[in-house]
Amino acid sequence: MKQTIRIIGGTYRGKKLPFPQIEDLRPTPDRVRETLFNWLMKDVRDARCLDAFAGSGALGLEAFSRGAAKVTFIEQAAPVYANLQNIIGQFATPKLIALKADTLVYLSKLTEQFDIVFLDPPFDADLIPQCLTLIWQNNLIKQGGLVYLESAKTIEIDALKWRQIKLKQAGRVIYGLFEKL
Repeated sequence: MKQTIRIIGGTYRGKKLPFPQIEDLRPTPDRVRETLFNWLMKDVRDARCLDAFAGSGALGLEAFSRGAAKVTFIEQAAPVYANLQNIIGQFATPKLIALKADTLVYLSKLTEQFDIVFLDPPFDADLIPQCLTLIWQNNLIKQGGLVYLESAKTIEIDALKWRQIKLKQAGRVIYGLFEKL
């Protein structure tokens, strides 16, 4: 069975993109992405986005299709990174950049600031708290910027640093949108 994701909306709506069959690689489901991008409707156009733990690239590619100014993808696994490079090559644009890196290391060294950060780490790794700390400490998201979180367990945030905008559950996936205070 060929594994593909489908871009749901925007310029590339309906475009199918392959991704490798690798254990623990689970693209954000269509209905979750549709809900997320309904939430982001007014924010994604011209946004600078970071798709940390990019995997299939579903979140960043959806943002690009809907008018994001730039999307940076971070992926550590070599075959998944190679697939992202191949997909990005199909779009032939400097607005899409894939980096082969450990997300935590990258976030600790990064100086660029983003408008929207997508955090969908492997569910069993519990990396969201560390990522949020690095994003906050290194000022990687502007004040009022948004972070999307996807997890298999309850999402806990520091209410002095982040304001919950939306929070939902679809099956075992808990996902939410939070604003940097």
